[in-house]
Amino acid sequence: MAKTAPYVWLDGRLVPWAEATLHVATECVLRGENVFEGERAYWSESEGELFLFRHAEHIARLRQGARVMRMTVPYSDAEIEEACLSLIRACDYRGSVHFRPVVYFDQGELTDYLPEEIRTGMFILAFSKPSTKAIEAGVTSCISTWRRNSDLASPSRIKSGANYHNSRLAYIEARLNGYQIPILLNEAGKVAEGPGACFMMIRKGAVITPPVTADILESITRDTLIELVRAELGLEVMERDIDRTELYVCDEAFFCGSGHEVTPINSVDRYEVGEGRPGPITRRIQKLYFDVVSGALPKYRHWLTPVYGTATRAAAE
Repeated sequence: MAKTAPYVWLDGRLVPWAEATLHVATECVLRGENVFEGERAYWSESEGELFLFRHAEHIARLRQGARVMRMTVPYSDAEIEEACLSLIRACDYRGSVHFRPVVYFDQGELTDYLPEEIRTGMFILAFSKPSTKAIEAGVTSCISTWRRNSDLASPSRIKSGANYHNSRLAYIEARLNGYQIPILLNEAGKVAEGPGACFMMIRKGAVITPPVTADILESITRDTLIELVRAELGLEVMERDIDRTELYVCDEAFFCGSGHEVTPINSVDRYEVGEGRPGPITRRIQKLYFDVVSGALPKYRHWLTPVYGTATRAAAE
């Protein structure tokens, strides 16, 4: 079933869902020429507040992707933040939200236009999105026959709609073969990431994740977990290349990202990961992450932006 919402923010204004349209001749539609962010907002029941999580870092990454794509983001950071807040308020969400600011190219002539020769627009989508059952149950995974986009061809560092053709190929192959979420290797044959999330594993008490030079997205969730695991759990975190066969002998593993949050991996290529269910360190990381994003740990409140202002008023009182 297609997702819907009451409103979309499109090129500077809120419009009803059915009226949020682009022409079929836009480069965004024809060739996937856009850059976007996938962000979360989390509801705090105790505060009656919704918090954007690390919004500033997401917009910085949006600008980074636009720079590489030679796109000019047509709004300031403050304007984008207010647009996100106004959209979520208009939709009146009172639970977990997944939202996407998208910068796109309008109609152009083939693909050789310079940035000043084409209009650049922006829209934002926001959907109610509770955590999936996979957060608790874990998922089955496999090594995809498809390789992750190379930095020399279509850089995975850019969060662009066009790059997700690679993700879809891997996803569909995995589902047809009886798995849930695949793991992609890079051109060097080392572990890169999932089709829409970064990868982490635990071996002998250490958390290990591929480096940002392994053809992965520079994930904000990954960066968050590296900091939290070191500071709050006191565990060693190693950023290094990972061989395929290491996945068959690791103690625990999980995907992480704004969409997948912290999703445990129960098996890879039908090799059980650990005992074949979410492990104890993964559970500790999950709890820590959800405590931070919901505002339960005060020292990380600088990562949160309140949507409705109730948290700000409560602090003032």
